[in-house]
Amino acid sequence: MANVLLEEMYRINYVATAEAIISFIRETVNSSNASGVVLGLSGGVDSSAVAVLSVKALGPDRVLGIIMPTDFTPRQDLEHAEMLARNLGIETRYIPITSIVEEYARQLNVPLSHVDAKIPYANLRARVRMSILYFHANLLNRLVAGTGDRSEILLGYYTKYGDAGVDFLPIGNIYKTQLRHLCKHLGLPDEIAFKPSSPQLYPGHRAVDELPADYTILDPILHALFDQNLSIDQVVAQNFERKIVEEVWRRYVASMHKRAMPPIGPKPIR
Repeated sequence: MANVLLEEMYRINYVATAEAIISFIRETVNSSNASGVVLGLSGGVDSSAVAVLSVKALGPDRVLGIIMPTDFTPRQDLEHAEMLARNLGIETRYIPITSIVEEYARQLNVPLSHVDAKIPYANLRARVRMSILYFHANLLNRLVAGTGDRSEILLGYYTKYGDAGVDFLPIGNIYKTQLRHLCKHLGLPDEIAFKPSSPQLYPGHRAVDELPADYTILDPILHALFDQNLSIDQVVAQNFERKIVEEVWRRYVASMHKRAMPPIGPKPIR
């Protein structure tokens, strides 16, 4: 059943979908009176897709890609980001963040190697990148184009006020597995379109080590839960493993705060 649902998800009009996203980008930027967009280029499928779609919407002169590696960023990711930028003809800025994070560690007096600091520093790296993107957006009167997809958003698989700190999300309604095929339509090479997801917020960081299954399993479950509005039991009845379905739902519930504005306190009492 997972394969059946996955095939159903693939049966979208990729031409019309791409055109709709392109129009969305163009309308969002122009209605904001912004000069263009800024986005982080990681060499992965999400940022590559948003870069291509942004260029189609705005032209290369209105798209700025920021490459923000650490000392453990795989060389292949940098090569893919640089190759994409060259092919698209967009301006890029190369800003390594290792020394920035090291200065945070020095000022905080918490070593990067501290046993409890792995995730805080992972999230800090995402927030440092967000700050760099917004610096350039403010400097150039541009919007920050987010690169999160629907799978990541529903699972809460992103950093609050990090990679979630953006002005708009062009591919936020496209599942990861759909996006990979959309990238083929956009002309991206397989080495980017089907590259395994690797957030690289700490050495060796891979999505497969943190998520309960591969996106080829997660996306049909998400589709069943949130597009078909099936219950957990109904999804399990379609031959999905219960512990995975329940974990997907748990992650969705636990990450609701990421998808909402911060709670606002009560009004003044008279």
